[in-house]
Amino acid sequence: MAQEKFYITTPIYYVNDSPHIGHAYTTLACDVIARFMRLSGIKVKFLTGTDEHGQKVEKSAATAGKSPQAFTDEVSQRFRDLCKAMNFSNDDFIRTTELRHKKSAQALWKKLEENGHIYLDKYSGWYSVRDEAFYQEAELVNGKAPTGADVEWVEEESYFFDLSKWQEKLLQYYEKNPDFIAPESRRNEVISFVKGGLKDLSISRTTFKWGIPVPGNEKHIMYVWFDALVNYLSADGFPDSTSFWPADLHVVGKDILRFHAVYWPAFLMAANLPLPKRIFANGWWTVEGEKMSKSSGNVVAPTDLINEFGLDQTRYYLLREFPFGQDGNFSHERMIAVVNSELANNVGNLVQRTLSMIQKNCNGAVPTYEGVGRDVDKKLKELVQVTKKETPELVRKKYSDCKFQEIILEIIEMSSALNAYIDSEAPWVQKKSNPQLMEAILYYLAEGIRCIAIMLQPFMPDSAEKILDLLATPQDQRTFEHLKPAYALKPGTKLPEPKAIFPRYIEKK
Repeated sequence: MAQEKFYITTPIYYVNDSPHIGHAYTTLACDVIARFMRLSGIKVKFLTGTDEHGQKVEKSAATAGKSPQAFTDEVSQRFRDLCKAMNFSNDDFIRTTELRHKKSAQALWKKLEENGHIYLDKYSGWYSVRDEAFYQEAELVNGKAPTGADVEWVEEESYFFDLSKWQEKLLQYYEKNPDFIAPESRRNEVISFVKGGLKDLSISRTTFKWGIPVPGNEKHIMYVWFDALVNYLSADGFPDSTSFWPADLHVVGKDILRFHAVYWPAFLMAANLPLPKRIFANGWWTVEGEKMSKSSGNVVAPTDLINEFGLDQTRYYLLREFPFGQDGNFSHERMIAVVNSELANNVGNLVQRTLSMIQKNCNGAVPTYEGVGRDVDKKLKELVQVTKKETPELVRKKYSDCKFQEIILEIIEMSSALNAYIDSEAPWVQKKSNPQLMEAILYYLAEGIRCIAIMLQPFMPDSAEKILDLLATPQDQRTFEHLKPAYALKPGTKLPEPKAIFPRYIEKK
């Protein structure tokens, strides 16, 4: 049975900072998959949002001289603004300070309590405010958390979740579902962590107040990670009804994989709820070879890149530069090279050359190709059109596996093949000796551009739309279904004046 719906989520971002390219990168990956799935005829729910509770937020708000609610309102808005600036197509934006989320978190707590998986005891151990995470003595490195964050010794009354009981069930689940955690290197890390032994998890705090009260004992507030993880359910209407759960894909940063791949499935198993189908951990960005940090002053804001290079150029570069799941480096010089060589000189140049020649030599209309169908032309059509039954399924698998760089480079190869075709077939030479052949060559080029523009839509929606507009492609014929030969360009269709789509980047002196 064909897939009918798809639920994809970003992590909810912690509101103690402004968004940087790391945040934009993770949400962009989800946006591209969501757009691809919609273009494949699938109903999509794409969720992002902000994580707004916890001791760190309470402290940051106090430092800023604001109430926690006023502080979170302000910072959460920056993440909403990022969605707009990056042209993300999220269907929902969840905040953990919303009533719908409080209701869901408390409902899940009660369910775990009813099922006998929560008990009251005392907690004593190492806690990192920065990471909002508990660490065992053996995990500390030179008296700090493995992340380098400071830890403090905490002793207080606490509710516990019986995480230790789920160790074997989790390991069995990972074994039966090898695709549950990706990429494989991260899966191996999680399995190793669980095999090392799980201890019951402290899931409430009493030393501060900024959080969701524990139902039945408001002296306690929920541990921020119990609260935060529930957002994926609360955005889907839990506990009243759920229409999309289980999520098809949680995309998260590698630093929070443990919470998503260990704690979250254990909570869900304990509540007798379905588990997400897959969790994919993406890597981190460095900047010019250095770790991104405010103290170094090298944090790259997505809006700065958009202002300098353009929105779609920024979206393209972030997913093209290195395989998703690995760590990668942002280089200003490298971004200029990629934008100019692949977008301006390759795709942009192809569109400009082809459509200008059609405008000049074919009365500004889609040319005809009747009577001309050489092997070289057929090969070009086969390269870009979808003629094999298995192609859509193979492409969908690549998107589900987050192989963005691979997909992009395949599209660029198609554009390069069209550029090679225009150079070898030289329509300007055929103009006098064989005008019919000139028209056919230009037709096959235009049809190739149409297919490439459809394929580029998830990555560069605005630019792809402009190219499809230049080809007078009907609005209702721009999905992946329309890559089939039946929807090819119709000779005689009037085309608008061509415009440059990807101007060459020239660095300001």
